[in-house]
Amino acid sequence: MIEVDAGNVLSYLESRQAELPEWPKFSREELAQAVAAELAWGVSNIVLRVDTPARSFVVKQSRKQLRTPIDWFSQLERVWREVDTMRALESLLPTGAVPRVLFQDRENYLFAMEAVEADHKVWKAELLEGRFDSEIAARLGFLLATIHRDSAGNGELAESLGDLTIFDELRLDPFYRYMAETTSNEVLASSLRSLIEDTVARNACLVLADFSPKNILLTSSGPVVVDFETAHIGAPGFDIGFFLSHLLLKVVFHEKCPGEMLTLARQFWIAYRTELADAQIGQGNSEHQCVRHLGACMLSRVDGKSRVDYLNERQQQLVRDFCQDILLPPAVATLTIESCFDELAQRLAS
Repeated sequence: MIEVDAGNVLSYLESRQAELPEWPKFSREELAQAVAAELAWGVSNIVLRVDTPARSFVVKQSRKQLRTPIDWFSQLERVWREVDTMRALESLLPTGAVPRVLFQDRENYLFAMEAVEADHKVWKAELLEGRFDSEIAARLGFLLATIHRDSAGNGELAESLGDLTIFDELRLDPFYRYMAETTSNEVLASSLRSLIEDTVARNACLVLADFSPKNILLTSSGPVVVDFETAHIGAPGFDIGFFLSHLLLKVVFHEKCPGEMLTLARQFWIAYRTELADAQIGQGNSEHQCVRHLGACMLSRVDGKSRVDYLNERQQQLVRDFCQDILLPPAVATLTIESCFDELAQRLAS
């Protein structure tokens, strides 16, 4: 396998186009004037933007070992899960909501996609800087609800995206199972193991499992969603919990003025529920499951294998206390998403 980087990707593109006839043709003159740069997209891949005088695109390649302090591995084939998901989303979402796949190199676990405008912003960075736009949150609630609703009962997707191996490697194992194995709280461990069992038993619709602010690119035409290697047919409550966990972690980060960040979370949740008001997408979308995933995903970002780097120790402990109360009896049986918002606000105010 040829591992590409910013230093060799242009020569790689020139050499491989002869072996892969479906690729677009790059002249030596075009590549001589091209510029390649690495993008900071996550920990599991190399992602490169290539700008030539004629076009711009993004090259993405799998890496077996993820860039985390704790050892974490996943199969290279997950890149094809991402390609399949992106092509499926083209028919589910409005044009431009996800990049279009351009070409692929199966021998080297690599593909290329459309590039968004160079001066785009990453929503995670905007949120951490304290720039809040509730319209973006509402738009994302609409997009996620559309994916869940319109993929439910799709037999073709169930056939191509039904395997949970990659989801387990990149989410259930490093998040839930790792915490269950390392915590000294047996009640919490039991709750996490039960949540794993419930999650793998549900196959309601297409679940992205990486729908988060770091994967939302803000462009002049609206938000663009990227990064789909963990997608599968499964429990939509995971997407809700995963996404809201990122927003609530940033509520904690902005603890001195949490109101605007909480408003984003509420706007997302309202838009999602509104879009799904009359939809039947099968077992797995109860609010109870969304709450459980919210608690487990949020806790995993301070005690799992992939931890956020913007909370101080006191804020991390606040997250632990909040999440354990979500996941443990008796509260876990009665909480709603809205009550979780209210509870976090009260804790930050005290």
